[in-house]
Amino acid sequence: MKVFLMKHTFYIIGISALLFSCNTQKQEELVASHNTSNKKNYEMGLDEDPKELLKEAYQLFKEGNDEKSIKLATKVLEYGRKVNDDDLVGGALSSLCRNAQRTLDTTRLAELSIELENLSKSSGDQKWMMKRAHMNAEMWRLIGNMKKAEAFYDESMRISESIGAMGMFTIDHFNKSFVSTATGDFAEARRLITKYYALRYETDPKSEDAYGLIALAYLLEQEGDFKGALEVATVARRLFKEQNIFPEPPDEKPLIGVEKSILKKLKPEMIKKIKKESLNQSVNGLLTKYLK
Repeated sequence: MKVFLMKHTFYIIGISALLFSCNTQKQEELVASHNTSNKKNYEMGLDEDPKELLKEAYQLFKEGNDEKSIKLATKVLEYGRKVNDDDLVGGALSSLCRNAQRTLDTTRLAELSIELENLSKSSGDQKWMMKRAHMNAEMWRLIGNMKKAEAFYDESMRISESIGAMGMFTIDHFNKSFVSTATGDFAEARRLITKYYALRYETDPKSEDAYGLIALAYLLEQEGDFKGALEVATVARRLFKEQNIFPEPPDEKPLIGVEKSILKKLKPEMIKKIKKESLNQSVNGLLTKYLK
């Protein structure tokens, strides 16, 4: 019995040692890989992770700091071209497209669109044509040319669905709803917002997605339900603050418009009352109340 126990103990110790050795080896390999990547970045004139720089550029854009955002994106673009990394090049071009939205620089957007199209052809990756279509749709929606915006959203959604880019496919339902609302097709706007939330809940059933509320507030305001629009807009702003969300220019523009319109349509006492009553309102509560 003692022999058996000793053998069993040695067996467990042996397995534990083996597992520890394997885990240690994997950790060492990950560290080595990370160090090699950092060394390569440094040798090519970049002292930071380019993917992290693109994330930072996007955050700076949302915060309104286009100067720094453009600087970072340009830095990554130059690096991506040096190392022939299509994802970095495409990501940087897309980032610069967003910056062009701020000043409605259609000339710059056209230049970047050509580069994205060429990248798509050379890489054989339709993702960059999807990005091109999406960025153009956003620009033309900001400018107010809804016909062009709709055509580009349709193109983006066709590509995103075909390549399985569900993130873009989902968000463009939200985006396109603004076009439908602006052109008076309220039924289609409701369908698109409903579909947006259905797709969001497929990936995250517990999602408290405040972004879609911008579209709902805009829809209600255009339909003449100013009290409902104020309630939805107020909840959206509260959740943006709680979730540290900075809406992009094409998305915040209609929300600002709703807020300005409400000030002219509702009395101060009513505005104060609705804002107070909306303090504990949830996204699901608003969707049930106004969308279903």
